[in-house]
Amino acid sequence: MNLEPDKLDWDKSGGLLPAVVQDADSGSVLMLGFMNEKALAHTLAHKRATFWSRSRNRLWEKGETSGNTLDVVSVHADCDGDTLLVRVRPRGPVCHLGTADCFPDAPALPAGFLATLAGVISKRAKAPAAESYTARLLGQGINRVAQKVGEEGVELALAAATGDRQAVIDESADLLYHLLVTLEGSGVTLSEVTACLASRQR
Repeated sequence: MNLEPDKLDWDKSGGLLPAVVQDADSGSVLMLGFMNEKALAHTLAHKRATFWSRSRNRLWEKGETSGNTLDVVSVHADCDGDTLLVRVRPRGPVCHLGTADCFPDAPALPAGFLATLAGVISKRAKAPAAESYTARLLGQGINRVAQKVGEEGVELALAAATGDRQAVIDESADLLYHLLVTLEGSGVTLSEVTACLASRQR
């Protein structure tokens, strides 16, 4: 993490900087916290998001009682050095109300939802086959999963060729789902695929 804490503007807000917490995979904003120098130092040292609790007047590591911690991927300062962006991978719900984030009324980002779905697929892969189509499909082996991608790709192509708009939507959803299952079965992450796309754009 290329962050220089001593160059941040700690004086502007009385020693506290707002810290926007973002899911490192989906890009969704999860919560807002505040960090002082000690909280930031603890976060950087332990790779767990830690804040200054204004109500408790002490350091507070997210999830210290619930177990729903935030594994820190990176921390960035804004252009003025008075706000932090903390990219994390959450272990469980982020909000104390049990929701995935503290903004339940905000719709999921279209691309971000794919990362969320990939996470669900990863969990379902470990479920009993009787309880999960994903687990049953993966249990049949990667060749069967790959075959499903081919089938869904053909169905999408036919829907597009016939001009059936709703069918294009439905078949695209099926194809994206089975593509994510293929990635799971192949040990490849969605982040690796998007990184490949980004490198091609450059």
